[in-house]
Amino acid sequence: MHAPDGFLNAGTALATGVVSVGSVAGALRHSSATLSDKQIPLAGLSAAFLFAAQMVNFPVVAGTTGHLIGGALAAILLGPGVGVLVVSIVVVIQALAFADGGITALGYNVLNLAIVPAYGGYGAFLLFRKVMPKSATGVVSATGLAAGTSVVLAAMAFSIEWLFGATAPIGFDAVFGAMVGVHLLIGIGEAAISAMVVLAILRTRPDMVYGARDLKPSQLTDTGRISVRTFLVAGLIVTVFTAAIVSQFSASEPDGLEAVAARVGIDSTGSARSPLFADYAIENIGNEAVSLAVAGLAGVAISLAVATGLAHSLRHARGKDKQSGSPPPEAD
Repeated sequence: MHAPDGFLNAGTALATGVVSVGSVAGALRHSSATLSDKQIPLAGLSAAFLFAAQMVNFPVVAGTTGHLIGGALAAILLGPGVGVLVVSIVVVIQALAFADGGITALGYNVLNLAIVPAYGGYGAFLLFRKVMPKSATGVVSATGLAAGTSVVLAAMAFSIEWLFGATAPIGFDAVFGAMVGVHLLIGIGEAAISAMVVLAILRTRPDMVYGARDLKPSQLTDTGRISVRTFLVAGLIVTVFTAAIVSQFSASEPDGLEAVAARVGIDSTGSARSPLFADYAIENIGNEAVSLAVAGLAGVAISLAVATGLAHSLRHARGKDKQSGSPPPEAD
């Protein structure tokens, strides 16, 4: 759902930019008050994993593919505020270094890929938890349902933006029906991946799942807790493998937004930018598989470094507030 430049008109791009900046600022403020030490490396690893996972498109229906968005997953692992920041970092890196999404489209891309899925997905997660057993199984089930819901919410958000920012004579009802229809199917993949990730973490480091922090040890199904270092190393290995190897098997058909755009007749101005890793490739590397792997690993490294650095900065800022006697920002 990475929209290119010109997908929506300038006024909508500006309005969504203002909303996104305000929401990210609020997430920064909230995260600086609540971020724990153990969440710092997890924030970096989550950003790196989401970058790698978004390189892998899976087939949904004939001629259409989808990929993980990860907003709900990040929110459930880290809390909604940190989740927004992690996915926003990935979206910005994709636009700036990989030409995946437009620069002028960052307002609505951050809104649709980070803010709506993280906050909307976490809200859905809390609602589903109320009707699920208070157990690891309940958390995993709620994660899957919330993740699938978050994709549909993102599709609905884009449709509403199209209502006000259309750049082609295509009606809201046509865009809404097409977007929600295809993203209902993509949401199934999102749900499965998110649930599997949370299940794996609950079985090894349940304390790393923000959304399960209310569970007692007796309500968990540990199959052998591992050290934090082992957990992070294992997560990094999975991330690197996804970026370098699994990405080679990504489906090449258009993703949900691209397929809908082609079907209903939406066009865009495109982009003449050619950043170093444009289209997840490196121009000077002739072997396509190697080029994709190197570009993917570079994206993983950048995402890991930026997200970890930001988390460290937020945690350090709170430490300085405590030392100076100034109260930290109030959590929202």
